[in-house]
Formats: sequence, structure tokens, C-alpha cells
Amino acid sequence: MKAMILAAGLGTRLRPLTNTIPKPLLPIAGTPLIVWNLLLLKRHGFHQVVINLHYLGPMIEQALGDGSKFGMRIIYSHEPVILGTGGGIKKAEPYFSGEPVLILNADTLVELDLEALWDFHRSRGAVATLVLREDPEADRWGVVEVGEQDRILRITGRGVREAATIARRMFAGIHILHPRLLQQVPKGVASSIIDPYVAAIERGEPVLGYDLRGYWSDIGTPERYTHAEQDARSGRIRLDARSSHRISR
Repeated sequence: MKAMILAAGLGTRLRPLTNTIPKPLLPIAGTPLIVWNLLLLKRHGFHQVVINLHYLGPMIEQALGDGSKFGMRIIYSHEPVILGTGGGIKKAEPYFSGEPVLILNADTLVELDLEALWDFHRSRGAVATLVLREDPEADRWGVVEVGEQDRILRITGRGVREAATIARRMFAGIHILHPRLLQQVPKGVASSIIDPYVAAIERGEPVLGYDLRGYWSDIGTPERYTHAEQDARSGRIRLDARSSHRISR
């Protein structure tokens, strides 16, 4: 399975911190945020990752290089015009070679067993699997409604109307998708990856939710950045505490 890290965002909510440094390079316990995600991928057997770039992209490329210092190969997908999650993933589609791809946000700090996630996705025959988490403010983030057998019914109210909701979750920004879902995503146009997910739900295809039990933090505001830094320094999340299981590909 391929992997992609979305790193093209402007980081506007973190200004002035991001006036001169892109958000993915902000340090958490001395290590750039995007490197936490690269090392998580490596520990689960990923050795090739696509990273999309826009705002201050050359700084990210200079910091990470070709990935060899991490024991990985990094491919960059440059976006002169920012394309959003849908357009950005669509632009990188040729690198996926028709295989399922795991998507991570560069601004998310997470503890997740990627092997268990992949096994869940593959064994259940999902066309897409979204990592979800319980949150009392799920409506503020954008509620994801889950029905029987972990099937996602609605995302922010869009999807299948008649089915009953069993659980209300928020999307953690980590997902696995099959590239065929990108067929209707326009090239070179900004869009959201949620649109093809909703379309698949409406067609009755299995778009599943996978509950995250471990640590998660969206580094979206100065307050959350400060909290994540404190969490890392106190040992709530550690670079050396992640599973070394590998994904068969």
C-alpha cells in the first residue's frame, strides 16, 4: 500500500508562527511535526511516501530531502495553486499505481496501529476507511454518522438519509482509499476528498469508519500546538513508543 502526507496547507490559524516556517516543520519536542508522521509510517513498513507541497514548499523539500536519511523514498507533488484534499490527492494519483493509498495530514500528531487499520480495511472489503474518534465537539469538527457494521452513513449530513445512526464521530484526517474513487475528481481543480466519499456512500459502496483509541492532536491553533508540545515532553506520545509491525504489501 502507498502512503501520502498532505502538507500543502497555508497554516493561517497558526500565524505568526507560520509566517516564515510551514506548519509541517514546526517542532514537537525538537522534531518537526511531519517527521513524526514519516517515522510512524516507517515503523509500519512504508518506505515510499508522496508529499504534496504549496506554501513554503521548498523549505519542506530542503528539510526532508529525498527521504534517504529516514530510510525512505520521498516523492514530492508540487501544487503551484493549492488544490485542497481532493485535488491534491488527484494530482498525486499517478504515484499510487492503482493501489490503495493511506492518507495522513502533516499537521496531525497521532498514535495509531497502521497494521490494524490496514487489516480492517482489507478484510472488510472497504472502498474507503476513515479513521474516526469520539469527541464531545464532533459537530463543530463536522460530524460523521456511523451505522451498522461500521458503515458510514452521512458526513456532515450528506449521504444516506433513511438509515439509523448508531454512533456520532469526528473525522481524524487519516484515511485509506482506493484510487478508483478519484475517477470523478476533476484534475487541476480545488476540491474536497469528502465529495467522492459521499458519492460512494450514496451508491451503497462500503465506506467504513475505524475508531481511533490512541493519542490524537490536530495542530491547528497556537493553543493546540502548545498542548501537543506539552504532551510530547511529558511522554503522552513518544517517537520511540510506536509499534514496529509491518504491513504486507
